[in-house]
Amino acid sequence: MPEHDYTSTSLWQKTLATQSGDDPHAEQRERLRSSYVGLRKEAAVVLRENARSMPDFTVHDITHVDALWETADLVCGTAVKLNPAEAYVLGCAFVFHDAAMGEAAYGTSVPEVLGEERWRDLLSVAYYHQKGCWPDQDQLDDPPAEIAAACRATAIRESHAEQARRLVDQSWRSSAGNEIHLLGDVLLREAYGPLIGKLAASHWWPVDRLAGEFPRESSSWPWQPRDWTIDQLKLACVLRLADVTQIDGRRAPTLLFALRNPQGLSREHWRFQTHVGRPDLNGDRVTYSSARPFLPEDAPSWWLALDYLRGIDQELKAVDALLHDLGRKRLAARAVAGVDSPERFADHFPAQGWRPIDATVKVSDVPALVRNLGGEQLYGDEPEAAVRELIQNAQDAVRARQALQPGFPDGRIEIRLTETDGSWYLEVRDNGVGMDEETLIHGLLDFGNSGWSSPEIRNRLPGLAGGGFTPSGRFGIGFFSVFLLGNEVELITRRYDQAVQDARRLTFDGPSQRPLLTPMLVKGWVPEGTTVRVKLKKNPNDLRGLLHITADDRLFQLVQRLVVENSVPIHSWEPASPDGDALTPFSLATGEPDAVFDRLYPVVADDWRVGEEKRRLQMRDDFVARATELRDENGTRIGLATLWNDLYYEDGYHISGIVTLGGFLADRSSSFAGYLTGQPSRASRDRATLAVEQDQVREWVRTQEQQLRSTGQFDDHLQLELAGTLYHTFGSLPEDVAFAITSQGVLRPSGITEWAVQHGKIFIVGGSPLAMNTRPPEIYHSRSGHRIQMPDNWIVMSENYPGSPVSDVFPYGAHRDAAYEYARDHTALTWQKMWWRVSGSIPGYFLRALCQAWECNIQSLLEPVAERKSDSLQLDNGHVGPVFGNLLNRP
Repeated sequence: MPEHDYTSTSLWQKTLATQSGDDPHAEQRERLRSSYVGLRKEAAVVLRENARSMPDFTVHDITHVDALWETADLVCGTAVKLNPAEAYVLGCAFVFHDAAMGEAAYGTSVPEVLGEERWRDLLSVAYYHQKGCWPDQDQLDDPPAEIAAACRATAIRESHAEQARRLVDQSWRSSAGNEIHLLGDVLLREAYGPLIGKLAASHWWPVDRLAGEFPRESSSWPWQPRDWTIDQLKLACVLRLADVTQIDGRRAPTLLFALRNPQGLSREHWRFQTHVGRPDLNGDRVTYSSARPFLPEDAPSWWLALDYLRGIDQELKAVDALLHDLGRKRLAARAVAGVDSPERFADHFPAQGWRPIDATVKVSDVPALVRNLGGEQLYGDEPEAAVRELIQNAQDAVRARQALQPGFPDGRIEIRLTETDGSWYLEVRDNGVGMDEETLIHGLLDFGNSGWSSPEIRNRLPGLAGGGFTPSGRFGIGFFSVFLLGNEVELITRRYDQAVQDARRLTFDGPSQRPLLTPMLVKGWVPEGTTVRVKLKKNPNDLRGLLHITADDRLFQLVQRLVVENSVPIHSWEPASPDGDALTPFSLATGEPDAVFDRLYPVVADDWRVGEEKRRLQMRDDFVARATELRDENGTRIGLATLWNDLYYEDGYHISGIVTLGGFLADRSSSFAGYLTGQPSRASRDRATLAVEQDQVREWVRTQEQQLRSTGQFDDHLQLELAGTLYHTFGSLPEDVAFAITSQGVLRPSGITEWAVQHGKIFIVGGSPLAMNTRPPEIYHSRSGHRIQMPDNWIVMSENYPGSPVSDVFPYGAHRDAAYEYARDHTALTWQKMWWRVSGSIPGYFLRALCQAWECNIQSLLEPVAERKSDSLQLDNGHVGPVFGNLLNRP
């Protein structure tokens, strides 16, 4: 930023500069002036270091401090005047507020100043936003360098206001051991230091805090003129507006931009500030402009400029409203010109070669958005999703308290289903961390925000990361699923470390109505933690009621279904079980296979279902014998499952695989039995993809194959059912795995050549009306069910392939021939496009082997087929009708 002569500003000239003529206060003025000049000289060294800590930030060196004198002139205009003492305090506050924007101002490392608890919380949130998962303690101890650097910048930005306050009294040791203060005059430091520090910190506060923090004027000191009093509120307003309006090209020099090469949003900040000329005051409007037009490639910077200057406009208006409401003298600058619309802004910041059209997404009716997205539109007509979210939030609250209050012994969750005067109510209560009023407003009610990943919430509860807390729920958007259950909702909460009188009650009368937040007016005890009570809009036993997915219309069965593992005891009560049921803590990662099975597929306790329980126990024995683990890169179990589920369909006891999110049911799949850890694939979190890498799944599939072979279960029918899975997992097939059926029986890779050379023509059956049965392996008519004897040269291949979520890890077609990818764009069915389509499947695998057996290439096989488009043949008995497929002729 080019040097700016702050001494030429009107503010300096009228207050601290040497006055012409006889100045009765020349000595006092000189002391303030000399002190400020000395402070500026010392602080310039500290300010030069800011670029080391915040290299992507625009200029924050001494030239920026000097420029604040100019914008203070602009903000005050002729309406507001300062005396020398006020100008001195304001100038010093300029220096300290900017000096705190670098690590050099801290005297030690940023993590040490921030404290271990807050530093680890900051790392935890940054890691979550960058990696998409919460870090463990080892990762917090040794975070990636880029995350640590980003956190240092964030910590400086968030704590620099308070550091500016401390910086006034901070000292450094010289090489000779002497103390060095930035503000060297001891008398002035003691007289004005606390106020300077407070003012320097205040620019980061909300405007409505200023009046309470600066309620009065400060008297002058005995060694100064009586009228050198200090209007603290005036200075706080001038400081924040001088700082916010100081935005122009001097803060983003072109050469410095090229040298630093900032990235991301910082880059756009630099680009737009490079365009900005020095602001002027026209009437009560601060006017910014750019002499250089913004080209199409500069459009993001143009929009950022508009958003940024709208923020300045809001700040100017907020300060003006404060001074007006208090009956105080208003500052000259009260708004920013041209920010009302993109069209008007383009008059000041011209766009060349493109037209700014404000097509951003706007939310004009927030209650309607909550109504439309907070219930069925997001989660579907699945009320159990709301129960899952409420239990997740409750468990997170208890675990958060355990992290903040080590040794907290009695964490618990209570769920009650009750009927009163014909109305049903569901209540979920926890004795966890609870919420204060700010957390309710900015965490729970901030629709779309997950409060646990919010730095603001973490700052209100420091120590979560250090205590090992990682949330499974999202108490922002997740809470609004409660409207799936009913419109009348009551929430009572008390933070664990606050008094009973701090408890709050939040009531809703539907998602489209604004909630009512009140103190708890009742006398007596309000327990720590949170209680959510909702009046159900449907009888829980109705067809689509809360309990419709349970076998016996039991709340406890619903809890068992939803909560696959838990770290906090969950107690439930309902009319059918007045004594209550308990779901004890359980870990899928460490549980024995039989215990995992029992947790996934609970015991059937009713006497009349003894036969079903016997089948379940048999399935458990089979599961224990066959299930193998999936482990992550740290060796932690993230799955225990059997590949395919053939054992369970035979016996009529249908068991589907479970995909978990944070220990809760997220999805089910028929492609395995057991559990696999997942990650959400949509906002409602009732669909999930596997949270594993391909190599981990390959190892699990390989282990499962070995397990089946070692137990003698890998027979022909299971091979046919798993051939597609094995091929799509590994890109090939073992030589002894059956993958097709011919008239001679099953065909394996080892037998392709021998079978193929016996025929000059081969017909690949394409489906209906023929179908494959694997138990026993045979071909049958799909409509009549009759077994079919095929001609010797016909082949039906198995393509049994697991569905989601396993298929998400190995998408269909992953092994296609990349040399023919261009053919996907062919509008006609060429032989190249035909090959592209089948090359990543078992038919493609067979065609490759057939080319080797017949000593030909793919083109000679498929080109005639593509010319015919499709083939149909007739079986000898004539009763089946045409069978469609592809007839291959040996070249």
